[in-house]
Amino acid sequence: MMNCEQATRLMSDSRERTLTLRERAAIKVHNLLCDGCKNFNVQVQDLGQIARRYARERDDSQAKTSHKPEQPRSTE
Repeated sequence: MMNCEQATRLMSDSRERTLTLRERAAIKVHNLLCDGCKNFNVQVQDLGQIARRYARERDDSQAKTSHKPEQPRSTE
Protein backbone atom coordinates (compact mmCIF):
# COMPACT_ATOMS: atom_id res chain seq x y z
CA MET A 1 0.00 0.00 0.00
CA MET A 2 1.43 3.39 -0.93
CA ASN A 3 1.56 6.29 1.47
CA CYS A 4 0.17 9.79 0.84
CA GLU A 5 3.52 11.20 -0.30
CA GLN A 6 3.89 8.49 -2.93
CA ALA A 7 0.28 8.87 -4.05
CA THR A 8 0.43 12.64 -4.45
CA ARG A 9 3.76 12.36 -6.29
CA LEU A 10 2.18 9.98 -8.80
CA MET A 11 -0.86 12.22 -9.16
CA SER A 12 1.44 15.13 -9.97
CA ASP A 13 3.50 12.96 -12.31
CA SER A 14 0.34 12.02 -14.18
CA ARG A 15 0.20 15.59 -15.52
CA GLU A 16 3.59 15.03 -17.19
CA ARG A 17 3.47 11.40 -18.27
CA THR A 18 1.14 8.44 -18.70
CA LEU A 19 1.10 6.32 -15.57
CA THR A 20 1.37 2.56 -15.77
CA LEU A 21 -1.68 0.42 -15.10
CA ARG A 22 -0.16 -0.58 -11.76
CA GLU A 23 0.40 3.07 -10.77
CA ARG A 24 -3.14 4.08 -11.74
CA ALA A 25 -4.59 1.13 -9.80
CA ALA A 26 -2.51 1.96 -6.72
CA ILE A 27 -3.77 5.55 -6.78
CA LYS A 28 -7.38 4.39 -7.10
CA VAL A 29 -7.03 2.03 -4.13
CA HIS A 30 -5.28 4.69 -2.07
CA ASN A 31 -7.93 7.30 -2.93
CA LEU A 32 -10.69 4.91 -1.82
CA LEU A 33 -9.15 5.00 1.65
CA CYS A 34 -7.82 8.57 1.81
CA ASP A 35 -10.14 11.56 1.36
CA GLY A 36 -7.23 14.02 1.52
CA CYS A 37 -5.47 12.46 -1.45
CA LYS A 38 -8.76 12.09 -3.31
CA ASN A 39 -9.30 15.84 -2.90
CA PHE A 40 -5.71 16.53 -3.97
CA ASN A 41 -6.27 14.51 -7.15
CA VAL A 42 -9.39 16.54 -7.98
CA GLN A 43 -7.48 19.78 -7.37
CA VAL A 44 -4.58 18.68 -9.60
CA GLN A 45 -7.02 17.87 -12.40
CA ASP A 46 -8.84 21.19 -11.92
CA LEU A 47 -5.57 23.14 -12.05
CA GLY A 48 -4.65 21.37 -15.28
CA GLN A 49 -7.97 22.37 -16.84
CA ILE A 50 -7.58 25.96 -15.67
CA ALA A 51 -4.05 26.16 -17.09
CA ARG A 52 -5.17 24.74 -20.46
CA ARG A 53 -8.10 27.18 -20.62
CA TYR A 54 -5.83 30.11 -19.78
CA ALA A 55 -3.29 29.09 -22.42
CA ARG A 56 -6.03 28.66 -25.03
CA GLU A 57 -7.56 32.07 -24.26
CA ARG A 58 -4.13 33.72 -24.26
CA ASP A 59 -3.34 32.16 -27.63
CA ASP A 60 -6.71 33.29 -29.01
CA SER A 61 -6.08 36.82 -27.74
CA GLN A 62 -2.61 36.94 -29.28
CA ALA A 63 -3.94 35.61 -32.58
CA LYS A 64 -6.53 38.40 -32.71
CA THR A 65 -3.96 41.13 -32.07
CA SER A 66 -1.41 39.70 -34.49
CA HIS A 67 -3.79 40.06 -37.45
CA LYS A 68 -3.89 43.84 -37.27
CA PRO A 69 -2.46 45.47 -40.38
CA GLU A 70 1.02 46.79 -39.91
CA GLN A 71 1.61 50.50 -40.01
CA PRO A 72 4.05 51.69 -42.65
CA ARG A 73 7.43 52.44 -41.18
CA SER A 74 9.12 55.73 -41.65
CA THR A 75 12.37 55.60 -43.62
CA GLU A 76 13.75 58.71 -42.00
